[in-house]
Amino acid sequence: MYLYLKALHIIFVVTWFAGMFYMPRLFIYATEAGEKSADEQRILRTQFAIMMKRLWFGITWPSAILTAVFGPVVLFTGKWDRILLQAEGRWLLVKLLFVVLLYIYHFSIHRIYKQQAAGVYRYTSQQLRIWNEVATIFLIAIVMLAVVKQSVSFLWGLAGLVLFIILLMSAIRIYKLLRNRS
Repeated sequence: MYLYLKALHIIFVVTWFAGMFYMPRLFIYATEAGEKSADEQRILRTQFAIMMKRLWFGITWPSAILTAVFGPVVLFTGKWDRILLQAEGRWLLVKLLFVVLLYIYHFSIHRIYKQQAAGVYRYTSQQLRIWNEVATIFLIAIVMLAVVKQSVSFLWGLAGLVLFIILLMSAIRIYKLLRNRS
């Protein structure tokens, strides 16, 4: 039974991340639609609003809720709670910290969704591109901790995460420079 519960947890984590990867893209598209003519802007933003609502409430929110349900079920069914406060469970505590931060990120996306649904576009497409990559950072940190566990030292893991963030931000900067040239 444990493996079925774990599989369901992983499935909902994947669908939750799919929504969190795509929502900021839709925010970017809706923001950039503001650069179009009035008719194009209205048509595009109306379509993006429909897509955002369906993605957010049809996939992303249900997946976030089911992830939150199956996560603790897997934790207790798999008896992971027994090592949580021991040295060999330190990886799990760090992972759970990243999960809490991921939910905070989820709520920040919800706030942007509500703003854009109300016709308020506070962020530039460049700011939204950067915000879009935050989910990638969480994904890598959480998966590495879940798979590698205590096999990697905290310092090496942190150094790898910082290096990845630097590479990611550099890629965004290079993309912006190339886009501005076009």
